[in-house]
Amino acid sequence: MKTQEYESNNLIERLPQHLKQFIKPQSYQDYTPINQAVWRYVMRKNVDYLSKVAHDSYLDGLAKTGISIESIPSMYGMNRILKEIGWAAVAVDGFIPPNAFMEFQAYKVLVIASDIRQLENIEYTPAPDIIHEGAGHAPIIANPEYAEYLRRFGEIGCKAISSGRDYEIYEAIRLLSILKEAEGVAQEEIEEAEAQVEFLQNNAGEPSEMALIRNLHWWTVEYGLIGTLDNPKIYGAGLLSSIGESAWCMTDNVKKLPYSINAAYQGFDITKPQPQLYVTPDFAYLSEVLEEFANKMALRKGGLMGVNKLIDSKALGTLELNTGLQISGVFTRVIEHEGKPVYIQTTGKTALSYREKELVGHGTETHPHGFGTAIGRLKGINLAIEDMSPRDLKAYNLYEGKPVTLEFEGGITVSGTNITGIRNIHGKIILISFSNCTVKYNEEILFQPEWGTYDMAVGANIISAFSGPADYNSFDLINHVPSSHTIKAKRDEHKIKLEGLYQKVRAMREDNKVINLNGILDTICNEYPTDWLLSVEILELAKRANDETLVDKTMSHLKTVQTNRSEVAHLIQDGIDIIYNQL
Repeated sequence: MKTQEYESNNLIERLPQHLKQFIKPQSYQDYTPINQAVWRYVMRKNVDYLSKVAHDSYLDGLAKTGISIESIPSMYGMNRILKEIGWAAVAVDGFIPPNAFMEFQAYKVLVIASDIRQLENIEYTPAPDIIHEGAGHAPIIANPEYAEYLRRFGEIGCKAISSGRDYEIYEAIRLLSILKEAEGVAQEEIEEAEAQVEFLQNNAGEPSEMALIRNLHWWTVEYGLIGTLDNPKIYGAGLLSSIGESAWCMTDNVKKLPYSINAAYQGFDITKPQPQLYVTPDFAYLSEVLEEFANKMALRKGGLMGVNKLIDSKALGTLELNTGLQISGVFTRVIEHEGKPVYIQTTGKTALSYREKELVGHGTETHPHGFGTAIGRLKGINLAIEDMSPRDLKAYNLYEGKPVTLEFEGGITVSGTNITGIRNIHGKIILISFSNCTVKYNEEILFQPEWGTYDMAVGANIISAFSGPADYNSFDLINHVPSSHTIKAKRDEHKIKLEGLYQKVRAMREDNKVINLNGILDTICNEYPTDWLLSVEILELAKRANDETLVDKTMSHLKTVQTNRSEVAHLIQDGIDIIYNQL
């Protein structure tokens, strides 16, 4: 099968370029017969077990999204069917930055790590994979109420402001997940990566908005339970895709807590089973808690708090004034007066927008070295600048070609010749430009005439502060270069021969090809004595054919493997139980 392209759904076509940079084609031909067997085992076990403990939407969603138990899904096929429920899916390489992950959700696009876990990690992998994403996330979004929660979460979450340390933590966790999933990585290397993650998490300081909302995402979208504390059902993708943890989470070993906004302050370790989980009474309550959290974010509160969060993030962000003017850049300074910002400053490329659309003539080419502006009210004047009519402006000497000095509350003065102003669609003034302008804070010079035209944003207060630009076309955002890449499994002649045996058994099951199962089992016993999954598949075919001699021979080998490999004994037994329960 040729490489699957991702352009198969209109939702993907409308994605901005800075999100498309994370998309990679799904190379379906790279999935080995062992990969296919791992998918089939997990899905057979999941459907058998989850039918009893998962939310009703899960099994319904498997049917609606066209996800097969027998084969790893192709992105093309998933997109064709997801389109019918208003969603899409794209393949990515492992973990992507949290803001980008959230923004994909806002566009109703699932990101699917197209790699698949190794057989040795069949129960749980710390790295995202197609079992987790395809078999966990995709089915549950067939529920319209939950799908809207996911979209809304992405819409709000991608605006959450990160701290300067968050990206370091993301990179460290990404590396650790890759190392833990890869074959043949030295234990010392894994321990070093674990220590780095622990150090960064323990020294992250006050949790950022992104850290807090990621916790909410983890305890709902990834590891959520629904129903009552006494009888919860699974809906979180991390549980739906983990045949080990989906059973573990239903025991008394895992504490069940009522879901609330307090979950935002409960951290998690992505590499270990979770000691506690949160139970929501229904999907509607998830949205209620999300709104409660959003009301605390700088996105909705703005003000001095919002400015300081953006400054602390050291990353591209946006401030929105009450007039609707949006300033996007890296904020580096705020001057405050009586708990309110009276002057804000960016450093480097800055763009001005209105309603998420860049103002003509006010992109990064106009403001390449930063942007500073006074905000707030004029001293001794009750009427805000934005509310002044042409007659008011004339009364306060604020009209074209006239020199003027504006004294703001908080000690900021702007002295220059008024060039012109810009009003928004509601008639509010949002920007005034001055020539020959000097801006001062008490005696400190903030802007001087030789620097050119001074563009002053107009607004009495800051109503919103959020991560990223107002208009993503204002900036070159195609710059993601992860420090680590997924490590592909090594394949030597011994491994390739084993894959060939898996393929023969698969062909017999799917295409009714006649093969010598006894001979394959002999090869397994002699050359691959630790492999167990292919023997389970042989047992299934022998049972279907009523070949009791082969059944006994296979069972004998599996009992030997159970004795020699106690860590997989329960997986073998689960495989046997599924076969005997279904045949």
